[in-house]
Order: sequence, then structure tokens, then C-alpha cells
Amino acid sequence: MDISVDLVQAYLRINGYLTVTEFEVQRRLDDGTYEAATDVDIIAIRMPGEVFEGDPHEPGECRMLEIRDERLQLRPGLIDVILGEVKEGHAEFNPGLKRHEVLHSVLRRFDWLYGDALDSVVGHVHTKGLVESAAPGGGTVRTRLVAFGRSETSDLHTISLTHVFEALFGYLERFEQILRPASYKDPAQGLLHLLLKTGFRIEK
Repeated sequence: MDISVDLVQAYLRINGYLTVTEFEVQRRLDDGTYEAATDVDIIAIRMPGEVFEGDPHEPGECRMLEIRDERLQLRPGLIDVILGEVKEGHAEFNPGLKRHEVLHSVLRRFDWLYGDALDSVVGHVHTKGLVESAAPGGGTVRTRLVAFGRSETSDLHTISLTHVFEALFGYLERFEQILRPASYKDPAQGLLHLLLKTGFRIEK
């Protein structure tokens, strides 16, 4: 896996997302054969609820152990679905990710999330990059395209890798006592954890 994709995956997982990386989408050609349309770098779904590092029991411990990143613009009752492009350079989307057939191929695997018709969801993501729709059991599903890469600003559609790195390292630093015995299989998070354990401090 690309190291930048691994970094973004670690960041999203810490914030409570379930992830799939490098998801390949096939498309049918006019002659009946198939080709790879694109790879979706990362697909992430976060269900509603707070995320804690550890299992809080003592009064006041919940707030101390809570993991929250305001850049993700989460809110109560929200299911957040991200289709992400990860770039080491400028944060931007490949044309393939925005294609209607690619969006439909990916989102149809999660159509159980949506109370609205899937074609309507896909259409809005295709034209606007964002849609909020009703969830069958109540609440809201927000589906959005997000580019991760080099950027001076972060919003619903752009999150800088600088922020991803700083948030991830800050998390490891904040919970150092809890996470010291942890073992990581993801290379990016494992390297950051090793640097912290061996006494390194990283400054921009």
C-alpha cells in the first residue's frame, strides 16, 4: 500500500471510520470486454457515536479519553461516508473517481445505508461531490468526495496531509502512556509510534 494511503487510513481509523483501501472498479467497454476504470484510494464509513481511547469508567475520564477531530465536521446522528483520493502532491481528484459508473459501483455496495434512492445519491455526489440523505433507521447519511494531499485549507472536500500527520502524531503523543505497549501493523502509524517511543519530537 502507498505510504500516504496508509497514513490517511490510520488517521481515519483512529477517528472511528471503517476503511477499505485501493478498491478497484471495473467497467464494461462497447465491445463487451472489461477494463479497470480506476482505483478508489480509500473508502471510509463512520457510524454515529463518540470514540474513546480505552474503556472509560471513572468520572471525567470520558472527556480525557475522547478522540475528536473538528476537521472532519462530524455531528450527532451522522453517518459519514468518504470516497477519498490521496495525493502526495496537491490535493485534487482524478477524473476517474468522479465518473458516474465508478460512484455507482462503489455506493451500490452500501445501498443499505440509504433511505433515499441510490440513483439520487449517486447523482448528487457526481454533480456536487456531496449529498446528505435520510438513513432508513433515522438520522442522516452524508456522502462526500474528499481529496487528501498538499493544501493550505481544509474543508468538507479537502484535508491536508500535514493535518493528517499532525493529528495522528498528536494522538500518539497525547495517549503515549496508554499506547506504549501497543503494536501496530500499519507501517505509517507503526513508524510514528516507534519515533515517539524512542524519544523523538517532531516539529513543523
